[in-house]
Amino acid sequence: MIYKEFQGERISALGFGTMRLPLKGKSDADIDEELAARMFDKAIKAGVNYFDTAWGYHDHNSECVTGRILARYPRESFNLASKFPGYDLGNMTKVRQIFPKQLEKCGVEYFDFYLFHNVCELNIEAYLQHEEIYEYLLEQKAAGRIRHLGFSAHGSCEVIERFLDKYGAAMEFCQLQINYIDWTF
Repeated sequence: MIYKEFQGERISALGFGTMRLPLKGKSDADIDEELAARMFDKAIKAGVNYFDTAWGYHDHNSECVTGRILARYPRESFNLASKFPGYDLGNMTKVRQIFPKQLEKCGVEYFDFYLFHNVCELNIEAYLQHEEIYEYLLEQKAAGRIRHLGFSAHGSCEVIERFLDKYGAAMEFCQLQINYIDWTF
């Protein structure tokens, strides 16, 4: 495994995303947890130590499954990332309800990495207007419930620049999803 140094930590260059875990049936929430656990085990044995989940993945079930599987490993042996679900504009006033629930669902006391999810053209105005999200997440970082604060982006360079102009002083990293659909979205 290739590792990258990040603020004194050794992070696997390859992460394990939990947006598309195997299913038992047709429902996106019906994750085949046994098969997913075998996938996690194989990734960990290969040296992966970065696991990425989010509030909405698998109809809100990914964080629960990810937490149960990772609970079999020492907490210091993996890095867990989750995200504030700003892709749904209805969540913009709910950070104080959502964040603690995410910790509970994942069964952890803190997130190694926590992101503003999917900064893009559809939500940039809301993210810029709802400064309370930023302020609350900084409080959580100061309290040790977030170790590293960042954002993920599907948006244009202009959108990313606008986000960074407002919040860049506290952003430690950016996770870019580079998929074919992003180029044509």
